[in-house]
Amino acid sequence: MSLADLRNSAETRMKRSLESLQLSLSKLRTGRANAGLLDHVTVDYYGSQVPVGQVANVTVLDARTLSLQVWEKQMAPVVDKAIRESDLGLNPIAMGENIRVPLPALTEERRRDLTRIVRSEGEDAKVAVRNLRREANDGAKRLLKDKEISEDDDRRFQDDIQKLTDKFVAEIDKVVAAKEDEVMTV
Repeated sequence: MSLADLRNSAETRMKRSLESLQLSLSKLRTGRANAGLLDHVTVDYYGSQVPVGQVANVTVLDARTLSLQVWEKQMAPVVDKAIRESDLGLNPIAMGENIRVPLPALTEERRRDLTRIVRSEGEDAKVAVRNLRREANDGAKRLLKDKEISEDDDRRFQDDIQKLTDKFVAEIDKVVAAKEDEVMTV
């Protein structure tokens, strides 16, 4: 494995860590309606567990209301029950094939708890990126030990990986700050 392969592998995996953070933060419920909020809620559709988005059209009506239009009328009660039993604490209102999901306003205490969770998720992502940096540097050390690269190449590689790590840590900080602002907005 060459230094270029090590760098590309580290960068790809760092991108995945950032995407994973963004996905997990999108599932956090803020006071604002977001169609992605129900992405991880699954329903029993003829014996298979499928996401709500595959049996209904999820749209945002206003800042605090989601609307679901179920494609098959008999699925409406199943979707309603799945949303009620999810860990989101939502109380949907069924109206035939349409289901409205009002989002209750968050209390100040709950908002603070959510910001702690956001920071914790961000810190976990930073730790993952730093671990990837360490793995890449270890790979370069092995190449140096096997005399496949020079000490100068090793030093340049470590500087490059550090810059890459700093870039992704800064991106993580931006994502976390944006989510904190979203959570604290009333």
